[in-house]
Amino acid sequence: MNNEIKKQSRGQFIRTTGLIAIGTLLSPKDLFSQTSPVITFRNEAAKAKITKQAIRGGIHLLEGSGGNIGVFSGRDGMLVVDSGIGVSEHKIHSALASIGDKPLKYVVNTHWHFDHAEGNEWMHKKGATIIAHENTRNNLASTIRVNDWNYTFNPAPGAALPTIVFKDQHKLSFNGSEIRMKYYNPCHTNSDISVYFSEADILQVGDTWWNAHYPFIDHDTGGSIDGMIAASNLNLSLATNKTKIIPGHGAVGNRNQLLQFRDMLVSVRDKVSRLKKEGRSMQEVVDAKPTSAFDATYGTFAVDGSFFTRLVYHDV
Repeated sequence: MNNEIKKQSRGQFIRTTGLIAIGTLLSPKDLFSQTSPVITFRNEAAKAKITKQAIRGGIHLLEGSGGNIGVFSGRDGMLVVDSGIGVSEHKIHSALASIGDKPLKYVVNTHWHFDHAEGNEWMHKKGATIIAHENTRNNLASTIRVNDWNYTFNPAPGAALPTIVFKDQHKLSFNGSEIRMKYYNPCHTNSDISVYFSEADILQVGDTWWNAHYPFIDHDTGGSIDGMIAASNLNLSLATNKTKIIPGHGAVGNRNQLLQFRDMLVSVRDKVSRLKKEGRSMQEVVDAKPTSAFDATYGTFAVDGSFFTRLVYHDV
């Protein structure tokens, strides 16, 4: 197991996960025993402190409102990658002001989920143009039921919808850097993209990587374990050993940690697939604990080994 992952303390997990408010510890059992984890996430985001971390090249990380938020500040203004949960508006606005006084020009959504895109509306009203994959706009504009969250999302307001959308790739020149966005094909959802800041050599990958956590797979909008593995392979091809990688949840990491995550996905998929082909039911596969070698590292928060096994069983 990767020593770099092991070195992260439990307290650091709480700070970096973005799903857990500062000072509140929710186990996977606690989280998914609620009426809906969406409600839990929103309640915790309302109490959470937004923390700021400088990475390099004018890029910061904001944590505490659902998914990680990347901020690129420079001569042309500010660009943020993902907008967090709506209840965090005032705290995020204050955090952005602490980074610089340049106007907010762009929001890039890595995908459609509420903890990455619910802040779109207020950021647009502050003057930001929203950029995303075409499926992110379609999903945000639709009524969508995510069964594993026991929650139905209503269409987002018009001001929250991306106005620049693309199918495969999009490039933007901003703050003296080329910013490259690329669609993954369905993986975590059907709408995920990566965002690469060329000058800083920073790759933001949204929920295709949860650093030191099992990922959620949204089957209701096209996610799958094979798609997640393919996305991990693409991320590995885009990163070098010098690249800083911003995950959707968890601490800023590196290629070696991402490789460990990819290998975990492959191992769990293969074990669950073998057991299912033997004719075992979902509960029998869960009871066999195919994630046991990884649970201490990846199974401590929102998605535990049992729940992740169920997600994978759905796909194989």
